[in-house]
Amino acid sequence: MFSSKTYQDYRFFCLAFAVLAMLALWVRPTQDQARPVYNYTFIIDITRSMNATDYKIGDQPVSRLQYVQYSLRGLLAKLPCQSKIGLGLFTERRATLLFEPIEVCQGFNEIDTALAKVDWRMAWAADSRIASGLLNSLTLLQQRDTNLVFMTDGQEAPPVNPRYRSDFSALKGKVPGMIVGVGGLQAVPIPKFNTRGEPDGFYRADDVPQRSTFGEADLNPEKIPGYNARNAPFGDATAVGNEHLSALQESYLQDLSLATGLSYQRLTSADAWADALQSPTFAKQQRLHVDVRWQAASVALFCCLLVYVPLGKMRLKAV
Repeated sequence: MFSSKTYQDYRFFCLAFAVLAMLALWVRPTQDQARPVYNYTFIIDITRSMNATDYKIGDQPVSRLQYVQYSLRGLLAKLPCQSKIGLGLFTERRATLLFEPIEVCQGFNEIDTALAKVDWRMAWAADSRIASGLLNSLTLLQQRDTNLVFMTDGQEAPPVNPRYRSDFSALKGKVPGMIVGVGGLQAVPIPKFNTRGEPDGFYRADDVPQRSTFGEADLNPEKIPGYNARNAPFGDATAVGNEHLSALQESYLQDLSLATGLSYQRLTSADAWADALQSPTFAKQQRLHVDVRWQAASVALFCCLLVYVPLGKMRLKAV
């Protein structure tokens, strides 16, 4: 049995504790905790096959490059503070850094704006030498304390000559990170643009090289129709193929992951991919001053709620 005075005192003490807890918020209490942080440098393929449309955001069809941007901007919002992101682009056979890794919370607006502005028109050459670009990226980052994330559909243009594959042996395992396969497994047309950057249909078979004509042919001369060592080392037969269409070259990228020591992940869902990049494999434990104002705020809220909660099914005895 509680008197009405006791009930009033009870509410007074609840409000007093709530006020004290609220005052603690102004002190900005922190706690030293070990937290996982991440350091990534993303190299994005901006060659023309990345304009192929085989993703959707909601019900809206988008290109591979647009989905990469969407996924990266979503990841940016999920990474814990003190994590860092760097950004670079790949085309032809080289990668170039736009900026070194910067802290995601303080640099959020700058990183997000840079990701939104990435465009295929920033390409400085038309070819797409995936293996060479990956080798160049590894060389670029081997002295930096960062994880490489190389994002590409894996389509070599022109097709790679097996005689001249890139040699990753000197860099295998030197740079941690991931190759991200972008695109669908079903071949789709590659959009074509005019000199003003306006859509102009799709590439046709005779618009793109259907085979490599670099170096020596990978076949015996006797097996090459019309072979001539000087004038037609690849023969005189018209090459046929589907290089004007584009699909994710997953098996090729998986081979590159084995050759480089990088892991492989297909970009099927932005959320699933963000979870993969926040795995312990890529994390570094760092002691941080973590904001714990939420604890004081929770106490204040709880005390305020108690003011409005009756003390059980009791009968108050009038004083």
